[in-house]
Formats: sequence, C-alpha cells, structure tokens
Amino acid sequence: MTKIKAIIKRRPVLAYFVLAFAISWGAVLIFAGGVPVREDQLELLGVAMLLGPSVAGGVLISLVSGRSGFRDLRARLLKWRVNARWYAVALLTAPLSMAAVLLALSLFSPDFFPAILNADDKLALLLTGIAAGLVVSVFEEIGWTGFAVPRLRDRYSVLVTGGIIVGFAWGAWHFILFWENDSFSSALPFALLLARLFSCLPFYRVLMVWVYERTESLFVVILMHASFVTSLVVIEPSLTDPDLLIYILARAVVWGVIAAVVMAKWQAPSHNMALAFKETNL
Repeated sequence: MTKIKAIIKRRPVLAYFVLAFAISWGAVLIFAGGVPVREDQLELLGVAMLLGPSVAGGVLISLVSGRSGFRDLRARLLKWRVNARWYAVALLTAPLSMAAVLLALSLFSPDFFPAILNADDKLALLLTGIAAGLVVSVFEEIGWTGFAVPRLRDRYSVLVTGGIIVGFAWGAWHFILFWENDSFSSALPFALLLARLFSCLPFYRVLMVWVYERTESLFVVILMHASFVTSLVVIEPSLTDPDLLIYILARAVVWGVIAAVVMAKWQAPSHNMALAFKETNL
C-alpha cells in the first residue's frame, strides 16, 4: 500500500484520470449491462458517470494532501467574492455564444431555432436545465478543477492545461455515453462522435481554466460549467446528424476564436509550451 501511495504521489494527475475513468465507465457498464448505452438509459447513467470525477477527486486529495487538501478545496469552493465581470463571463459565455450560432444557422433552416423559443413550458425547461447544470457541474468540477487543474497549472500553461490535457481527457471521458451503434459504421457518425468529444469541449475548458486562473474560485468555475450544461438543455434543439455536426463545428469555431483572443490578450506568464510537451510527469 505504501508503494502504491508513493507512485500516486509521483503521478497524482495521471492517477486521478485513471481512477475517474475507471469509476465512471465501470459504473456505466455495471448499470447498463454493456455498451453502447441505450437512449432511455442516458439520464440514469449520466448520474452514475458523475461518481468518477467526484470520488476520484476526493480520494486523490486525501492521499496526496490529506486534511490540508480538503481545507484548500473548501476555501476555493466557498470563494464567491470576485469581480462581477467574472460572473458575467462564467454565466453568459455559453448561452450567448450558443444562441448566436443557432440564430445565425436558423437563417438557413428553422431546425436550428433555439429550443426554448419553441418550448410550450419555457419555465419548466429552464428550471430543468438549471437543476441538471448544478448537479453535473458540482460533481464534475470537484475533480477536474478541484484536483487536476491546479496541479497541472504548476507546470503547464492555461492553453496546455485546458485545451490539451484536461480538455481532451474531459472529452474522452464522455465517450462511453456518446458512442452509438452506428458511430463507426460510416464517416458521418464517426465525425459526429469526434466532434462531440474533441471539438468544443477543449476550447470551453481553456476558457474555464482561464476563469479559474483569474479568480482562483472553484465556485465560479462550477457556475461556468453549470451554465454550459443548462444551455445544452435549454437552448440546443434536437437536430439530426448532418445538422448536429454543422452546429457543433460552428460552435467549436466560435469558442476557438474566443479562446484564441483570450490567450492572446490575457494569458498569464507560463512555462515554455515546447518544454511542457516534453514533460510527462502528470
């Protein structure tokens, strides 16, 4: 046990990723009885997935930092006194950009009209989205930002931390839920799977890491994640595969441009990126 703990302390973030994936994917496989996951199982299994980041984050904090780690986590979680502009960034980036993309695309097809504009009960849809967003973001960010991001930022830039390491891990973590029966049958469903996992999520994670960098508030990052999930429920319409791929790629372009502007203007001083790629001690 002592040897395992020593290995974990040398590679804490890698250990976190392995444990988070093992718990989440293991829970899905147990409850679903196999993959791909059926559509009627997605909500229940989505909840099971959340055990991975939260449990792994708690376990790794306990093993690596002990009580001081949990005190630090609590302080960051309760840090809410930050400049109001960061609340604006956290809460409005996802809904405004997603709505703008959909409204632009709706000029070519009414199928892209934001979901809430066509909903019969707009309040119920909004409340459902908010509830889902808060649950998902709290459980996920205890691990992603609560444990992994601060340790990665000790060595890597905001871009490498968010856009490459955590961003791609975050996307890959969703694979077991997005994998469908036809995902590998032809080019279109395979492209849609890759777009869902690796086009938008890394760019949005860059922005989340940037907000965390500027505020040191886990609370604000949780709100930013919650805003994204709420927007998926409230704003994103039900689209068929070709239209869904177009929308996801268009959203990725917008978030990529926003991330590029942020990195160009406000990125904090960081380690040389080339050196960061050479380092493997996660």
